[in-house]
Amino acid sequence: MRVRRALSIAINRPALAERVMEATAQPTGQWLPEGTFGYNPDVHPPAYDPSAAKKLLAEAGFPQGFRLTLHSPNDRYPNDSKTAQAVAQMWTRIGIRTEVEAVPWASFSQRSNHQEYAMRLTGWGSVTGEASYALVNILGTYDREKRTGASNAGRYSNPTLDALTERAAATIDDPTRERLLREAVKVAMDDVAMIPMFQLVNSWALRRGLTYEARMDERTTAMAVRPAD
Repeated sequence: MRVRRALSIAINRPALAERVMEATAQPTGQWLPEGTFGYNPDVHPPAYDPSAAKKLLAEAGFPQGFRLTLHSPNDRYPNDSKTAQAVAQMWTRIGIRTEVEAVPWASFSQRSNHQEYAMRLTGWGSVTGEASYALVNILGTYDREKRTGASNAGRYSNPTLDALTERAAATIDDPTRERLLREAVKVAMDDVAMIPMFQLVNSWALRRGLTYEARMDERTTAMAVRPAD
């Protein structure tokens, strides 16, 4: 876990959001934005600390670092390959000499599904609008019979996290379920199960005289357009 934590705190998330994404993204330390069901307000974006990252690498037995290839699509997400290049530079500064292999999504997704990548850059949306969608599909232990971990290409497995996810899925009471999901988010992020970097901020352009209230699910509906006051 020291290596995963080192990788995380070696990333300057505000710089990625402001420079690479040109202020169209917000730094994050979890996979859902504020206002969504299961978002944990106590989980913040990890502070950028390259010195501490180097110390963690040394404690993990890698005082001289190591080599790593970061795989990324180059046509799937806004500035995907640029983000990968920026992260590679940040990791290289702490001694993890990182190369980037950016390929079209068709090739990337197929190879990712076959667990060919040690480290990959990807994105994820929640069709359910809450935390369990990623907990089940990305962070859940891969189990064909239970239908968990379908998109868990890294084959991450945490029994404690699996148990929390199962409890939340079986809980009908909303406040209790949200508490369990928030706890699961913290467990996952404390274990650095993934390294969230930023969340995209969408923009809508309208003709003068009209206004539109953006939705959390990113859908654009005609009936939501209103005359401006």
